[in-house]
Amino acid sequence: MKAVRVTGLAAEGAESAPGAKRLELCDVARPERRTPSDVLVRVLCVGLDGTDREIVTEKYGVPPAGETALTIGHESLGVVVEAATDSFLKPGDAVCALVRRPCSDPDCTACRNGQQDFCESGNYVERGIKGANGYLSEYYVEDARFLVKVPVSAMAYGVLAEPQSIVEKVWDEVQRIQQRLVWQPQTAVVLGSGPLGLLAAFTCRCLGLETIVWSKSPQDSAGAALVRDCGVVYKEAESNSGSESASLNDYLRQAGKRADLIFECTGYSPLAFEAMTALGPNGVLALLGVTPGNRSIQLPADRVNQGLVLENKCVLGSVNASRKDFETGLFRLQQIEAKFPGLLRRLVTDRLKLEDVSGLDFSRIGIKAVIDLVPQEQWTELVNQAGGEAVYSFSV
Repeated sequence: MKAVRVTGLAAEGAESAPGAKRLELCDVARPERRTPSDVLVRVLCVGLDGTDREIVTEKYGVPPAGETALTIGHESLGVVVEAATDSFLKPGDAVCALVRRPCSDPDCTACRNGQQDFCESGNYVERGIKGANGYLSEYYVEDARFLVKVPVSAMAYGVLAEPQSIVEKVWDEVQRIQQRLVWQPQTAVVLGSGPLGLLAAFTCRCLGLETIVWSKSPQDSAGAALVRDCGVVYKEAESNSGSESASLNDYLRQAGKRADLIFECTGYSPLAFEAMTALGPNGVLALLGVTPGNRSIQLPADRVNQGLVLENKCVLGSVNASRKDFETGLFRLQQIEAKFPGLLRRLVTDRLKLEDVSGLDFSRIGIKAVIDLVPQEQWTELVNQAGGEAVYSFSV
């Protein structure tokens, strides 16, 4: 079968030789089920994100043990081909897959209790990222525990379940944290207008929050149009004239807005620290973006510390997500589609074929790229249309 792989990788803890990494379309063996809980899945499409770009262009990405290549892609939508008769899944079911797998450290309380997204040892495995092949191949095999059924009605945007799960994990954590007080948030600020930032903005609108997106992308960008079309204020962070623009703090103060919740989705660390001072009293800042590097900055440490302490601010970091977050994410995607029809379809600006990926220039992607391994018009032939809707257990 065909798979897209990054070759020339070094083992964990080592650096690849300069120029050794290449993105290639390869022939690999089709995987087979080995245990009763294994499920064989045919891949319909895979979404690409900033992590995939960093694996290709930065010092990132770890191949499976003993190998020097990694199949990328961790945002998946597929259809079950083979599953055990006593599995909760059956052939024809549409599914997406979780990314992280628990570590084997007996002292890691989180992984021992099925919360590998909070792994304490750092020895977790992530498909398509760290220590295990991803989903950008014609087929994959996965334990049924890590597969989530996708409603037939959500097939068109089901590949967005993974990034949406990250947003839902943050919202779940924020609700738990804010049980500390009577909290009535009014305004959310999203930093960045990439796919994750846009999904965060859509979600905030579904939650009834006044929402502001602060981004370097120009006012006439596709992302800016998307957020405006769901009632979000878009603020370009830099002036086209080249003059120094107002800071986030200045903008919020001049607009008379208090940021009750901030999603930092850029990975630009100086902005993360600025957001700590821009955050309103009792507010929560969620840091979601990560960029490789060793940037250093000067900051008013005393003022940042005073604000966090005296105004009861909370800063949390979050990455990856659990099964519950995927399930909530699928619910939320349906809610977004119902409230803002067509918005999710417009989020995916580039639909490519498998053979296009090896020559892909990530800098030319509009907002979101999705690789179709099976043409969309053929999905209905593979998916069981009468299989019943997915039943979930979650809170929103």
